[in-house]
Amino acid sequence: MFSKIKVKTVTIFKAITNSIAFYPTIISVGLFFFAFLLLYLETDKVTKFLLEHASFLVINNSETARSILSTLIGGILSLTVFSFSMVMILLNQASSNFSPRLLPGLISNKRNQIVLGVYLGTISYNIVVLISILPSGDKYTLNGFSILFGIALGFLSLALFVFFIHSISTAIQIGNILKDIFKNTKKRLNALSDSEWNKKIDFPNITSDWSVIRSTKAGYFYGVNLEGLKDFAQKNETNIKIAVSKDEYLLPNMPLVYLEKKLENEKDVISLLNLYAGTRDASENFALGIRQITEVGIKAMSPAINDPGTANMSIDYLTELFALRMEISDREIYYTEDENYKIELETVNFSELIYRSLAAYRQYCKHDILIMEKLAKMLKYLLNHPCENERYADTIKKQLHILYEDCQTNIENKSDNERLEKIFEGVV
Repeated sequence: MFSKIKVKTVTIFKAITNSIAFYPTIISVGLFFFAFLLLYLETDKVTKFLLEHASFLVINNSETARSILSTLIGGILSLTVFSFSMVMILLNQASSNFSPRLLPGLISNKRNQIVLGVYLGTISYNIVVLISILPSGDKYTLNGFSILFGIALGFLSLALFVFFIHSISTAIQIGNILKDIFKNTKKRLNALSDSEWNKKIDFPNITSDWSVIRSTKAGYFYGVNLEGLKDFAQKNETNIKIAVSKDEYLLPNMPLVYLEKKLENEKDVISLLNLYAGTRDASENFALGIRQITEVGIKAMSPAINDPGTANMSIDYLTELFALRMEISDREIYYTEDENYKIELETVNFSELIYRSLAAYRQYCKHDILIMEKLAKMLKYLLNHPCENERYADTIKKQLHILYEDCQTNIENKSDNERLEKIFEGVV
């Protein structure tokens, strides 16, 4: 029960924190209540101190204070509308020109969320302070420090607006988008390379005696609570095999989990899986990052965009990522704490991973000599790169032959073919 609650909590937490409204809501609510706190704590001594030491900072005229705060509220509200519009334009352009799969990463940009949060918080704060200017006989009660702080928030919002324009103009650049995806994917691959997954561990073969747990409804599979699975395996003295890979779409009645023996509480293992809902992030799933880079490269070669430079850049990034993937085993196996039992997680093997990427490039770029040349050079580099399994080299040789066949079939220019022959010489 505790593990199930933990998985649900983590899922909900990720969904909330990756929402575009998360930081704006936290900051605006915080400044809203901070306004009440500041008004409560402020006394005549604070305003008097400011008058004695920095009188030019204190507004002691009620109409002036109301006018300034009202102007700030209206002005920051306009900045907020404009900024949100810019974000929507950014998301629409990224979806149309690059790939819809990039949107979660752009939406979760914390810097832009913080800027929008300060805008909304400034509006909330100044509204509360403006309401606090109440008549008292023939005079008005002014909270000098609270008004001064509201004005300071207004200047901060102006500074953040300049930063926001710079940030949004760089975020939409495809080079920066690809670079961010590449960094997150590389970070994940490096983490896996250093983890216990990369150790050579044998796992028993699955037989008909193993108990099978099947999916009950359709949806995406987003991962497991690994520590919870280790505890479950050790407590129940059984090996566990997860039959689906991360980000795979499940259909009803598909094999989901294999248990080495029949257990009365075997359904409890379902609570340790993150099923049907979650976030798709390259920092947690390197295969997704590789897929996103591939999609951007393919989309760049479409007639509507026609950007071979971006396609070449995507292949450069894929070359380094595939090289890192070659240093990792195809089997993701972990020991329990007592090292008596094992958990194997299904992964996208290297052969399937590189085939999916290159098949897409070959399909949409087979007439482009420069892209095909780039792909051939990538494969030649990978062929000479150290690998964890000798089968990886065989996979690369096979891809070189497939690529060579496509070049021979689709590129008719004699000079181009001679150029490609030199590249493929000695490897096909």
